[in-house]
Amino acid sequence: MAKLTDIQIRAWIKAGEHFEGRADGGGLYLCFPTRYSAPFWRYRYRIAGKQRTMLIGSYSDLSLSKARATVKELAAHVALGHDVAGEKQTRKAEALARMEEEKNALRVSDLAAEYFQRQILPRWKHPDILRRRIDKDINPHIGSLKVEDVKPRHIDAMLQSIVARGAPTVANDVLRWTKRIFDYAIKRHALETNPAGAFELSDAGGQENSRERWLSRDELIQFFQAMRMAKGFSRENELTMKLILCLCCRKMELCGAPWAEFDLDEAIWRLPAERAKNGDAIDIPLPPPAVEWLRELHSISGGSNWVLPARKMQHRMIPHIQESTLPVALAKVRREMPGVQTFTVHDFRRTARTHLAALGVDPVVAERCLNHRIRGVEGIYNRHQYFDERRAALELWAGLLVALEQGAEYNVTPIRKA
Repeated sequence: MAKLTDIQIRAWIKAGEHFEGRADGGGLYLCFPTRYSAPFWRYRYRIAGKQRTMLIGSYSDLSLSKARATVKELAAHVALGHDVAGEKQTRKAEALARMEEEKNALRVSDLAAEYFQRQILPRWKHPDILRRRIDKDINPHIGSLKVEDVKPRHIDAMLQSIVARGAPTVANDVLRWTKRIFDYAIKRHALETNPAGAFELSDAGGQENSRERWLSRDELIQFFQAMRMAKGFSRENELTMKLILCLCCRKMELCGAPWAEFDLDEAIWRLPAERAKNGDAIDIPLPPPAVEWLRELHSISGGSNWVLPARKMQHRMIPHIQESTLPVALAKVRREMPGVQTFTVHDFRRTARTHLAALGVDPVVAERCLNHRIRGVEGIYNRHQYFDERRAALELWAGLLVALEQGAEYNVTPIRKA
C-alpha cells in the first residue's frame, strides 16, 4: 500500500473529498468523515489481543511527518505493554478532575467574603472597616490562593509590603484580621492549621503608641480655609468634618448614622448603645450650628434614610459611606496645608477635648462630651449624664469653631468654674 503524501492530502481537502480512513502504514490513518470540516489522524494498534484506536490530532495541527513521528513513539510504548489510548483517557480524566477541583477550590477571597458575611456583617457596628482591609490589603496579596496553599511566607510578604508603604498600624490590623479569618477556616474544617498563627505584632507594624496630635486654633483656621480651597472636596465632606469636630463623636458613629436617630427640632442626637463604640447609649445635644449643618446634609442626602448615604461604586452591602471615605477626602485638604503636621479624622476628638479644657469646661463634663465613661469609683456611682452641662459646653465649642471659620477674634468666653 502506497504511503500518503502532503500533496495528495491537500488535493483531497481542496476537492472536498471525504473518507472514513486512509492508511499511511504502521497503524497511522488519515480520517475525513463527511460531518467534519478538516481531516484528522488516528492511530490503530492491538494490545492483549484487542483492537484499540486513538485520536492523535488534526491535520492542520499535525503535519504528515509529525504524525509519523508521533505514531513511531506510540508504537514503541505499545511494544513495552502500554495501552496508550487508555493512558490518554486516564490523563484526560485526571486533567478534568483537576480543573473541576480548581474551579471548586475555596480561595482566600471566598473565605474572607464568607467570614465577612456570616461573622462581621450581622454583629459589627462598622463592618466597612474590615471590608476595606479585605479589599485593599488581603485580597490583592493572597486572595487568589487556595486556602490550603497559603504558607507563612505568603503572610510575611503581605505584612512587609504593607509596612513598606508606611502603614504599620494597617499591617497590625491586617495581621489580626487574617488570623481570625483563618481561624474561621479551621472551624469550618477547611484547614487544620492557621498559616498566620505564629506571627506577632513585632512581625507586622510593631507596638502601637497612642497619638498626641491635636489642632491648634491657628491650624483650625487653616483647616477651614483649606476645606473651601481643596480640589474635589465636596460640601458634604466639609459639613461632615465640621460635625465630627463640633459633636466630639467618633467618625463611624456619624458616618453610619440613620436620620431616625436625630430630632433636629429638639436639637438632640440619640446615639443607641449598639452603635456607640463603648456600648453606652447617649443623647448628644446639638448646638445651633450643628443643627444647621445637619439640615443642609438632609437636603443633600436626597431622601435617604442615612445621614451620609453610600456614594457611587461603594460596597453594595453597606448603605452609608465607607470607613475610608473621609480619610481619602482629608488627604485632599492636607495638600492645601503645607507645613502643617499630618493629622487624621480621629485627631478631631483629641482636638475637641483639648479646646474644651482651654475653654474652662469641667473635666468630667468634657469627658462625657466624648462619651467617655467616668473612671474609678466615681464612675460606678455617678450615673448623671450631664446633659445640660454638655449642651452648654458644646455650644461654647461650636461658637469657637464658627468664630475661627469666619476669621473672627478669639472672643469666646470660657465657662467659669464654680
